[in-house]
Amino acid sequence: MRSVAGMGAATVLMMGPGVTAGVSPTPQVSTAPASLAPPVSTASVSTAPTSVTPASAAPAGAAPANGQPVTGGSGPDGWKKRTSLRVLPQWPRQNNNVRILAHCPTAANHAVIGSTAFTLKGSTRLYREVGLGLSDRGLGRRAVSISYYALPGYHEVCMKCVKVTIDQKTRIRKIRVISRYSVPLQVRRFRIAQFFD
Repeated sequence: MRSVAGMGAATVLMMGPGVTAGVSPTPQVSTAPASLAPPVSTASVSTAPTSVTPASAAPAGAAPANGQPVTGGSGPDGWKKRTSLRVLPQWPRQNNNVRILAHCPTAANHAVIGSTAFTLKGSTRLYREVGLGLSDRGLGRRAVSISYYALPGYHEVCMKCVKVTIDQKTRIRKIRVISRYSVPLQVRRFRIAQFFD
């Protein structure tokens, strides 16, 4: 009895790393004729990995197995969750206007865009934020002026997509941040010849 238990433990130790210790080996039966069959049947253990469902077979909008959210895709659900921001031109001069094109997830109803390049004349605030209303599809656009007193050089334009809800009775406003996005912006020095091109 002890020799049988010792053989079972030795078999478990000799198994490969892909086989769990709790699985007992299943004997493989040969279907060859008796004259060609080996005299002793050997036990073999299958070490094939479990089947994995490919990503293409998963339903659209479902999260993959690693827990990362789906951010994009070719379907309409992917575009509803995407966040993007574009500032045109990317190299404005002082005393110019820039055009802001934004897209937020459909869960957001407002966007807040701020930068140190949007400072106003006579203001002591170095960082200025502007609001941007969004459509039902999450699109918004707005023009913002670059002040003559904006510091030349590289600036960062940051956008927060938020969902604003207001309680009608108490008039308390709740703001929940849905997503964030930022793009670089380079402000060049003012040049009088830009008005005579």
